[in-house]
Amino acid sequence: MNYSVGLAAVVCSFAVSFFPADPASARIKCKNGYQLVDGSRLATPYCQDNYLAKVAREYGTRVSAREIRNNPNRKREICQFIGQDIRVRNNCATIAPRPRGAF
Repeated sequence: MNYSVGLAAVVCSFAVSFFPADPASARIKCKNGYQLVDGSRLATPYCQDNYLAKVAREYGTRVSAREIRNNPNRKREICQFIGQDIRVRNNCATIAPRPRGAF
């Protein structure tokens, strides 16, 4: 019986560490297209798509980040429209590459 109590305690401690009590703390935090991870900024597709949608809305396009993530053709259209903007140029480089010889 002592083993089962100890095993239950270990399982509970792992469950608490893997599943935090506050779901808001588990959200992905993005800033200007970069994911904030332990004070560092990482370029992730999720945050890049969120930022692309934000910049597109500043240009007057009605688009959501979910739509950009789930529809590659919509992302291509947005990149063709605002891909010249320095804020999203790297994100759009893989979708709508510049032609050879272009500066």
